[in-house]
Amino acid sequence: MKLKRVAWWSAGVVSLALLAALVAYWTSDNSCDRNTAAQGDLMKAIVYCDYGSPDVLRLEDVEKPVPEDNQVLVRIRAAAVNPLDWHYMRGTPYILRLDAGLRRPKETRLGVDYAGTVEAIGRNVKRFKPGDEVFGGRSGAFAEYVTALEDRAIVLKPANLTFEQAASVPIAAVTALQALRDKGKIQPGQSVLINGASGGVGTFAVQIARTFGANVTGVSSTRNLDLVRSIGADQVIDYTHEDFTKGAQLYDLILDNVGNHPLLEIRRVLKPKGIYVLIGGGGPDAGRWIGPLAGPIKALLLSPFVSQEFHPFLAELNKEDLTILGNLMQAGKVTPVIDRRYKLSETAEAIRYLEQGHARGKVVITLE
Repeated sequence: MKLKRVAWWSAGVVSLALLAALVAYWTSDNSCDRNTAAQGDLMKAIVYCDYGSPDVLRLEDVEKPVPEDNQVLVRIRAAAVNPLDWHYMRGTPYILRLDAGLRRPKETRLGVDYAGTVEAIGRNVKRFKPGDEVFGGRSGAFAEYVTALEDRAIVLKPANLTFEQAASVPIAAVTALQALRDKGKIQPGQSVLINGASGGVGTFAVQIARTFGANVTGVSSTRNLDLVRSIGADQVIDYTHEDFTKGAQLYDLILDNVGNHPLLEIRRVLKPKGIYVLIGGGGPDAGRWIGPLAGPIKALLLSPFVSQEFHPFLAELNKEDLTILGNLMQAGKVTPVIDRRYKLSETAEAIRYLEQGHARGKVVITLE
C-alpha cells in the first residue's frame, strides 16, 4: 500500500512538472508588440520575434532609451558580431531556451559588443561625461543607442583605436584574456597552442599570449597562416596538412576555439601538468539539444582522473579587464583584426557570414 502511495505521489509530481513546462512553453512571450507601439523618441534597432535563421531579424523603429541616475546613454558608432548572437537568434542549443524563452525569445534585441560616444549621463554618474568615446558590452547593442550602468562593462576607448576596432574587443578579447590568465594560468616561457588562431577569439589570444612572454603556436587553415604569423605566432600549423595532436611537440597550455579533436588525442600533446581550456566549437547545426556544451561536459568529467587539467570556459565581461585590454591596445601590444564590415541594415548578412565559420578576426557592424 505504501509503495502504491509513493508511486502515485511520484506520478503526480511528474505530471505537475510536465504541466508547468507546457504552460511555460505556450505562455512564453516577448515584447514585439511593444516595439511596434513605441512612442516618443525613436531609434533604429535589430529586432527578432521568433527563433530561427538570420531571416528572422528585422530593422525597426523602437523606443530610444533614457539613462537612469546611474546610467550613461551611448550613441553607438560600431558593434561586433559573436557566435553568442546566433545562439540566441536560433535558440540553440535548446537548453539555452530555459533562460532565453521556451517558445519565443523573451528579449527581442540582439548584440552585445559596442563602441560609441556618450550622449547623456544620469545625475549620479561620475566616471563619464557627454562626448566621451567608450566601448563595452551590453545586450541590445545592434541599435543606434544603448544605455549602460556606469560601474559595469564600459570603459574609455583608447585614442589610437577606431570605433570599429574598439567594438570588436569585449567578448572576444576578454574571453582570450581570462581563458589564458585565469583558467590557463599562463606563465612566461611556456609553450602555448591556440587552435583556431585566425578567428575572433584566436587573433586576440595569439597576441595576448605573446604579452605574457609565451612561445605561441597558432593552428589555422592555409590561407590564414600569414595572418597568424603577422600577429605574433612563433610557429604556425596548417590543419589542412598536419594534425597537431599527432606531432612531437608537447604544450604547457592549449586554448581550443574549435573543439574538433577528442580529448584523449589532446592529452598526448599536453605536458603531464599541462592545461587545456575549451572555449567553443561547432556551428549552428551542431547538436540541437546541448550543442557545444558536449565538449565542456566531457572536459569536466575527464579532468579529475588525469594529471592534466581540462577546463570549459565562459567569459565574464567587466570594466577591469576591458581596461587592461585598452591599455594593451593603447601601447600597441594588441591590435584588433577586422575581417568584414556591414551596415546595421545588413546585420542578418553579417551573422550569416559568421555562421559559415571562415571569418578572419572579427565581423563588425558600422553605424553612420
